[in-house]
Amino acid sequence: MKPENIRNFNIVAHIDHGKSTLADRILLACGALTEREMKGQTLDSMDLERERGITIKAKAVALDFEQDGESYRLNLIDTPGHVDFSYEVSRSMFACEGSLLLVDAAQGVQAQTVANAYLAIEAGLEIIPVLNKVDLQAARPDEIAEELETTFGTEPEEIIHVSAKTGFGVPELMRQIIARIPAPTGSADAPLRALIFDSIYDTYRGVIVYLRVKDGAIRKGDKVRFMGTATTHDVLEIGTMRPNMTPCDTLDVGETGYLWCNIKDLHEVRIGDTVVLERQASEMEPLAGYHEPKTMVHCGIYPVQSADFDELRKALEKLSLNDASFTFHPESSEALGFGFRCGFLGLLHMEIVQERVERESGLDILQTAPNVTYEVVTRDGRVVEVERPSDLPDASVIQEFREPIVQLSVLCPATNIGTVMQLCLDRRGSYRRTEYLSKERVLLVYEVPMAEILYDFYDILKSATRGYGSMDYELKGYEAGNLVKVRLMVAGEDVDALSFICHRDDAERRGREILKRLRKKIRRHLFAVALQAAIGGKIIARETISPMRKNVTSKCYGGDISRKRKLLEKQKAGKRRMKAVGGVEISQEAFLSVLGEVGEDDKKKRR
Repeated sequence: MKPENIRNFNIVAHIDHGKSTLADRILLACGALTEREMKGQTLDSMDLERERGITIKAKAVALDFEQDGESYRLNLIDTPGHVDFSYEVSRSMFACEGSLLLVDAAQGVQAQTVANAYLAIEAGLEIIPVLNKVDLQAARPDEIAEELETTFGTEPEEIIHVSAKTGFGVPELMRQIIARIPAPTGSADAPLRALIFDSIYDTYRGVIVYLRVKDGAIRKGDKVRFMGTATTHDVLEIGTMRPNMTPCDTLDVGETGYLWCNIKDLHEVRIGDTVVLERQASEMEPLAGYHEPKTMVHCGIYPVQSADFDELRKALEKLSLNDASFTFHPESSEALGFGFRCGFLGLLHMEIVQERVERESGLDILQTAPNVTYEVVTRDGRVVEVERPSDLPDASVIQEFREPIVQLSVLCPATNIGTVMQLCLDRRGSYRRTEYLSKERVLLVYEVPMAEILYDFYDILKSATRGYGSMDYELKGYEAGNLVKVRLMVAGEDVDALSFICHRDDAERRGREILKRLRKKIRRHLFAVALQAAIGGKIIARETISPMRKNVTSKCYGGDISRKRKLLEKQKAGKRRMKAVGGVEISQEAFLSVLGEVGEDDKKKRR
């Protein structure tokens, strides 16, 4: 295929605005599917994606399209819409020259719409605004077109109106893709340079790499070198996704496809790496790769059975190859044994990874409460990253305690401005600006500590705005805060897996809330179990699990009280010995209960 007849583009939008449905329509328009083969979310191959109705992994597909007697190759990438998977979107930008910016004609511009549009602008892509779901009774195409003009400066005549569900407007969209998205730049005569933008692990074939050819061409039988990992491989098969893997002999400049080299070692592939011919490797400069994603949420993942540690390691290695934004490294806990400290981009990302590990490996795993990454400046000037409370240095050597701050963008109806502002202020937010996208829609920008929006902020925002609010955030940096480590103790013993870091003003409330949950989850023993929350040596909250006891005085029908007292003292002494010898069992539910740190009563109070 001639480079001037190739179009590389992706579809970006807020969650649930119809990206995958539009991708299905484009597949149908190009003849990749028949009406009989058509099914919802064709490119979403994971069970999790179909069950939840969301896209988790970006999917690439190569399509042939004919217009005015000319053949074109359309390389389409369908991307996720949730903020937690924005790294998938940013990676797809490097393999494209254009973006379809999809907006729901009923819901209008949302927070993630704005974030994805700016990602495309920063990458220098040609943006085609598309108004989807115009066939809905609640559609407001004129108002939404005005929002697009206010937000991005888009002219109304540039906006394409479509209905991905019925196929209305798709032929016009296909013409605009050919006309407005530029052909890829690059020289067919130059030495090979290709960018790895994704990879998967196949049980039978090993690592399969997805790449975009920037210069030159790659052929079956070539000997290639991955510059980042300095490894050499023989090309056993190359091909394109149509949408299934279809082998071919050559991938030319501007084309997107897959590469199979029988790679069994997962560490030999790195997302963002440059592929060159082995004989020319010494003369080549690598392409500009991706920035490393900054993991914002961390938690510990442990096997329920300690013998499954190696199996868990293999499962996480395979998953990290499929998901470049997921990180992990070994750690140990006194309470839980050996496991892994894992980093995620957000809570949904963490939930998806946990479910994928359990499904794909068949292991029972235990997950600790999530927390964000903090920074500590010691008295000798060193800056230490703290991923878990147990890594925190002694308070005597801490000069400054810093927490991550995010720029939070909230889109909401104008009638809910007061409620949303109060919610942000309650979460220690600092007001930055207000932008009116239209008379009914407002964008509020705050700077808020990441830890404050981690748990229930999105749920409360949706409730406060009757489902019309949406949010997006990006890391701005670290700022000093009045933070403390709260130790949780069970029967006088520190449980490192349950400790947490928070603002001093919230420490007592959160500590008491967690202890109440633990009291319900930890089963009763034959002796009293004290649950305590402490900052340093000071106890700030306490709950007691009452013991199970036998009524030893039931056989006494009367007589002197000293006889009853003697029996009770004997029982008390026995329980004291039992407490000294017996340990307290903490179930998996007790650890997972910390996930919901803000209780229902507290949620109602915040609302």
